[in-house]
Amino acid sequence: MKLSGGVEWALHCCVVLTTGTEPVPAARLAELHDVSGSYLAKQLQALSRAGLVTSVQGKAGGYVLTRAPELITVLDVVTAVDGDRPAFVCTEIRQRGPLASPPEACTRPCAISRAMAGADAAWREALRAISVADLAKGVEEDYGAGALGGIRAWLTGPGDGDASLPTR
Repeated sequence: MKLSGGVEWALHCCVVLTTGTEPVPAARLAELHDVSGSYLAKQLQALSRAGLVTSVQGKAGGYVLTRAPELITVLDVVTAVDGDRPAFVCTEIRQRGPLASPPEACTRPCAISRAMAGADAAWREALRAISVADLAKGVEEDYGAGALGGIRAWLTGPGDGDASLPTR
């Protein structure tokens, strides 16, 4: 399964949005991650269309999560950004060529299609089991206690880009 880069960006933004109580402007999120503001805006729009974030207008506007991070799964974000199409689409190749099976003999998916559908279901279940809150906890474990607090402080700071995350 190949996911777009937008999935990574959207997941990082969701984790960052767990840190604050105030809306975070898209430009500030782009600056934090050193990514294209216009491309990131597309990912935020996808998250908004899916109901995972909402845009708050005005001088203090920006994006906020629409529900608790424990209630937003990685699969929710993947689906919002890349859609919910399965990774594999069977084209019934067994019904082609000189030894083609007739359609009436193909009453159930072939072994390849079944294997791929099973893998897709397992992948989706694994992503459904991980919440944005779990990812945020992982950030704290990876970068040390206070990492999310450092992000929060940077987001609410003057925007000069001088702050950095703690490192191990």
